[in-house]
Amino acid sequence: MARPRTWLISPLLVCGLLLGFCAPLWAQNLTNEVDPQLRALLQDAVNSADSFNDRFEAEVWLLDMSTRMRRFMPDEAERLHFLRKVHREARRAELKPDLVIAVIHAESLFDRFAISSVGAQGVMQIMPFWKNEIGRPDDNLMDLATNLRYGCTILRYYLDMENGNLRRALARYNGSLGSHRYPDRVTDYWYRFWYVNE
Repeated sequence: MARPRTWLISPLLVCGLLLGFCAPLWAQNLTNEVDPQLRALLQDAVNSADSFNDRFEAEVWLLDMSTRMRRFMPDEAERLHFLRKVHREARRAELKPDLVIAVIHAESLFDRFAISSVGAQGVMQIMPFWKNEIGRPDDNLMDLATNLRYGCTILRYYLDMENGNLRRALARYNGSLGSHRYPDRVTDYWYRFWYVNE
């Protein structure tokens, strides 16, 4: 009697495929001229900061999100630090913090040291060329606050460019405009894990 055939996939191949799929492809075409308006927004963004409006709002949101995030980031102190930074940068860019968490979930699975196959870095997978574009070559994209500042500013820019159309903005962020795969993934993570009805 013949044994059933089993297929083994190399873990290296799987990692390579995942990294290639998760990389923000918008940054791959480095020969295109960078949008001067986006460059100016990033320059402004790296020089400002905001926080929660009041303590009660902070406690409610942090407790809710910390509970949800426990399975992805077991260390409570690290989780709360991460969530405070996400909330601050998302609100500064006038984005929903839970949406930003969904983007991070899709981009890096919360690994602030993630580097894609094309060189994108950090939780929001920012390409290093942006540092030179805005005249800040010494910025550390592995620094959580810096990475979030860049990523939230870029996502806000694409949302404005697309007149609030989230799916098109997400596709632009990922460099996959015309494809539904990345926006589907982010919105699935958002509604399944992170969505907060405000």
